[in-house]
Order: sequence, then structure tokens, then C-alpha cells
Amino acid sequence: MTTMTTLYLDRRDLALKLEGNALAIYAGDARRGTVPLHLLERVVMHSAVTLHSSLLARLADAGVGILAFGGRSAAKTAIVQGKGHNDGARRVGQYRRYDDPGWCRAWARRLVRGKLVRQERLLRNAQTARADLRHPLRKARERLAAARSRLRAEPDLGVDALRGIEGAAAAAYFGAYTRLFAPALDFTARNRRPPRDPVNAALSLGYTLLHYDAVRACHVAGLDPIIGFYHRLDFARESLASDLIEPLRPAVDAWVWAQFRERGLRAEHFEHSNGACLLGKTGRARFYAAWERFARPRRRLLRRFAQHLAAELARAAPPPEPSKTHRQETGA
Repeated sequence: MTTMTTLYLDRRDLALKLEGNALAIYAGDARRGTVPLHLLERVVMHSAVTLHSSLLARLADAGVGILAFGGRSAAKTAIVQGKGHNDGARRVGQYRRYDDPGWCRAWARRLVRGKLVRQERLLRNAQTARADLRHPLRKARERLAAARSRLRAEPDLGVDALRGIEGAAAAAYFGAYTRLFAPALDFTARNRRPPRDPVNAALSLGYTLLHYDAVRACHVAGLDPIIGFYHRLDFARESLASDLIEPLRPAVDAWVWAQFRERGLRAEHFEHSNGACLLGKTGRARFYAAWERFARPRRRLLRRFAQHLAAELARAAPPPEPSKTHRQETGA
């Protein structure tokens, strides 16, 4: 099986050029390496990179996605996608299901239940590793179990009620999760835009990268990443991508905990600027190297999830009308 490649660019003044069927990376006049286009799946740019529009078009035509972070704090992102699926019935079915409260409710229940199960699993594993935190971890697990019990007992809960259950469970979960990290990291609660401590900075970057992979999975499957069924419509937000990653967020949490626990990431790999905590260059190199190993199976899962959803949504679309040529051939 061919392993697809993610190219991470995190050095100033790089340039990308097309040489035959390969992408060449230049620093000044020196060529630093090449990647065959047929092995390249995505390019992540975390620094100033120069490339011509013709190369951008060639990458898109080859199905190579691009995620570009902008600004020192990487608060802005730009996404360029390649060719998507051509079956419009999938999107028609998606829009129909968006207006189907029963379908949205069933979809939301699946997401919330999956997330609660994975959160509880993380805390159960943490309880084994951190006997000193047995009591707060057990109490949080009990609240997660109570939330799951309510899902089972009340099958007709609406999407708003499900959001309330998820929010209350998240408060209990993060109340325990923060206890797993060294006090010196100053991780006392989940915060973002900007993240104010090393753990939140790592979580935010991980969630952003996973969200990009979900957007890409939607695009390849022929779905509209903006139209979700659990997350509300919001300007410039890919709500379906947010739906898809919801059950996978605890996997990112577990991975971030492992990075700090095993000292792959440390406080000195981060820097503070204007109230934001950011990964420094050494930290980013460590983060991306470890992230790629973690992300590959999650990308496959997202692709399967999106393809399964697309097939299900296509069944909700009306059958296509016969083309003019077909009508003429059949005498219709």
C-alpha cells in the first residue's frame, strides 16, 4: 500500500517549484528536496512560502490539499482543496437532511455518545496511571456515565438538549483532565483564541489540524463542509467538519497528554507574546513529527466516516432526471 505524504514547511523564505512530476523545495538557490506529486496528499505551511499560481493549480488538479497558517500567532488559516466528488446528489441529500429534525437528532446522539465514551475511556486510563488522582477522576467519570445514562433513558432529546448534556459533561471532563498536567504548565481550564498556556496551545493546534482533515474528507466525499447537523450554521465555519471531529477530540486530548507526560513537549518549547502562548520553532518540529504518526489512522477514519455519510445522504436525494440523449434513445 502506498503511504501518502504530508509536507510541513516551517522555515522562512522557502519556495516551491514544479520539476516534472515532483514538488521541489528551495531555500534561496539551494534545492532542499523533492516529493513526487503522486505521493503527496497535503502541504501544511507555517511560514512564508513562495509559489506561482500555476503550481497552486497543478497541486489542486493532483488532489493535493493546502493548509496555510497566517500571522505570528497562526490565528488565521487558509485552505485550498483539489478536485472533489462530482455526485451532486450527495449535497442535495445533505441539504434535505439538514431540514429533517429527526435525522439531525439521531446524528447528534451518535456524535455525543461517541464523544462521551471516549472521554470516559481517557479518564479510566488516566486513573490507572495516576493513582494520586483517583478521587477527582472517578467523580468526573461518574458524571460522564450519568450523561450517557440520560441519553439512553431519553431517546427523544432534541439537538439543543444534547448540546446541553455535552457541555455539562465537558465541564466535568476538563475539570479532571487539567489535573493530569504539571502545575508549572498553568493549565487550569480550556481556553483559546488565543490559547494562554502550553497545553491549550497544543490542543488548539491539534484540533485545527484534525478539523482541516475533516474539511478535506468532506470535500473528497462530495459533501458541503459548511452544512452540519449537530453544530449550528455559523458564518465561515465548516459545521459538518466540526461534527465529524467531535467524537475524535478525546483522542487528541489523550495524545497531547502523552506528549507532555513523555516529555516530547515541554514548557521551554513554548513562548508567550501579547497574551498568547505559542509553540516555538523547536516545539513545532517536535509537534509535527509526532502528530503525523498520530494523525494517519484518524485521517483514514475520517475518510471512511465521510464516505459512509455521503452514501447515506445520496439515498435521501430524488432520483436524477434522464438526460436529453437518454430520452431520445428511449423515445421518451
